[in-house]
Amino acid sequence: MAEDAPKSRMRGPARKALITAAALKLFASKGYHATSLAEIAAEAGAARTVMYDHFPSKRVLLLSVMQEQNAALVEYVGARITASGPPEDRMRSTIDAYFGFAQSKPAARRLLFDRTDEDDPEIRTVRQGIRESRTHAVAALLGTDMRAVGVLPGEPIAEAVVELIITGLDGAAQWWERNPETSRSSLVEGAMRLLWTGLGHAR
Repeated sequence: MAEDAPKSRMRGPARKALITAAALKLFASKGYHATSLAEIAAEAGAARTVMYDHFPSKRVLLLSVMQEQNAALVEYVGARITASGPPEDRMRSTIDAYFGFAQSKPAARRLLFDRTDEDDPEIRTVRQGIRESRTHAVAALLGTDMRAVGVLPGEPIAEAVVELIITGLDGAAQWWERNPETSRSSLVEGAMRLLWTGLGHAR
C-alpha cells in the first residue's frame, strides 16, 4: 500500500501520460486484440477504474495513442524538412530524423506502420485517416522542394511520391531492426544515394 500512495496523488496529465506510454508499449508488441485494459493498467501502475477517467474504452485509447505518435513523428521530421540550408542537407537531415525516430521510438514506429491486423472497421478507418493526414502534412512541408522538380503539391502524383518516400524509408527501418549492426549513418548515406542521386545517375 505504501508504494501505491504516491501514485494516488499523481496529477491527471502525469497519470494519463503513464497510461498512454503503457498502452503504446503493449499495443505495439502484442497488438490490439491480444492486449487487455487490465494489462495496460498494471503496466501503468494504475487502477483500471482510473483509466476510465481518461479513456472510455480500449478502442479510444488505441486511437488516441496512434494519433499522438503520428503527430510526434510529423513534428519531428517536419522540423528538418523546413529547416534552413541547401536542399541536399535538408534531405539528409530529414532521412536521419526518420531513422532517429525509428531508433528512439521503436514501439511508436511499429504501432504506426506494422500493426495493421485489426479487424475493427473503425480502427481501420482511423488508421487510414492517420496515414492520409501524415501524407498530406509531409506533402505540404515538401511543397517548395516539389515545385523545384516540377511536381505541384496539389497534384495526386505529389502524394504518391510522398507515400513512396515514407514507405521506402520505413522499409529500410524495418530492415535495420533485423540488421542492427548497420550504423545509422550508413543507412542515411545509402538512402541519400537513392533518393538524392538517383539510380539513373549513380556512378
